[in-house]
Amino acid sequence: MDTTLRDNINWVGYVDWTVRDFHSFETTRGATYNSYLIRDEKTALIDTVKARYARELLKNVANLTDPSKVDYLICNHAEPDHASAIPQVLKELPNATLVCNQKCYQTLDKFSDTSDWKTKIISNGESLSLGKHTLQFIETPMVHWPESMFTYVPEEKILFSMDAFGQHIASSGRFDDEVDMCAVMQEAKSYYANIVMPYGKQVAGVLKKAADLDIEMIATSHGVIWRSHIDKIISAYKNWSRFRPAAKVLIVYDTMWESTAQMARAIHAGASISGVDAQLVHIRRSGLTALATEALDAAAIAFGSATLNRGMMPMAAAGLAYLEGLRPTGKVGFAFGSYGWGKGAAEAIDERLKVMKLEMLREPLKAQYRPSKSVLDECHTAGQELAKNAKQMASDWK
Repeated sequence: MDTTLRDNINWVGYVDWTVRDFHSFETTRGATYNSYLIRDEKTALIDTVKARYARELLKNVANLTDPSKVDYLICNHAEPDHASAIPQVLKELPNATLVCNQKCYQTLDKFSDTSDWKTKIISNGESLSLGKHTLQFIETPMVHWPESMFTYVPEEKILFSMDAFGQHIASSGRFDDEVDMCAVMQEAKSYYANIVMPYGKQVAGVLKKAADLDIEMIATSHGVIWRSHIDKIISAYKNWSRFRPAAKVLIVYDTMWESTAQMARAIHAGASISGVDAQLVHIRRSGLTALATEALDAAAIAFGSATLNRGMMPMAAAGLAYLEGLRPTGKVGFAFGSYGWGKGAAEAIDERLKVMKLEMLREPLKAQYRPSKSVLDECHTAGQELAKNAKQMASDWK
């Protein structure tokens, strides 16, 4: 495995092939925790890994240099998947000074006893010389924690981008041109949708900062390192941060005795004949990660559930709560669902979609017990209306 970014700059992280859950993010392709070592007159380790993988990180460092020669440990982000190994790592790097911004230090102090750490607090725009290499620190608040920052090495044109531009994907190759690009972009989209989506405004600001930098390589904290497809991932982030709508309809549902499923399929059939990308998602079988990923660029969403105990089914409620937290914007849609002796699901979904500020195209579509032909015909027509709006929104987007 090639771990060399440039002469004397190496990846020293950990590939987690078996992880399948990342605080409820479904990591079906595994993950990586990326750490980097820069050897110069001074030596710097950029970020660490999860605490359980500290020994592997230290072994990788020791294969390249004497641990006592590491002068700085840069912490770009205090989240435990990158920083929980810091206490153990600092014990093994006796001459290392922790370098981070004030907010990062305050956060680390909540997780660990920092009283005996040698620490250097830096500010936005400050630089640190290693000799031939300079570390420039760029604060990126809320991408995706308040203390997050980038580290940029102008001499090598490398941006250590923390969680930005990352993906949860385990691979034997460390670089984007060594891994299937379709899989990488799919995971990059899923990562953005589930982790970064609420911070689109902040991402747009960070992209403006990055535009002023001469970048030939983006060394992320998760997934592959970008060196051959930088334009592709930056273009995608520009579109995602602005919620650029695709000509795409998303039909999400949960069902009890297949009545709501019949309605969902009729809506899907109506949308499908209109020449758009129509996605049908059974939320209980597909999960929240897939829901957020598909919702990111969908212009139109229909959301439905059977009625259970005068409300929607549990996974439908969970899906709406998850989307509400991620705050997708600029979408149209409507609610639908079936009921028996008591109504509730479609009405509750309608209220939640309005809270999410979807532009509602119609009143909720409802069917008692089994949808009649007339209801299914109405569903079909409603699907066509979703598709019409999706195509128009994608065409009008600037």
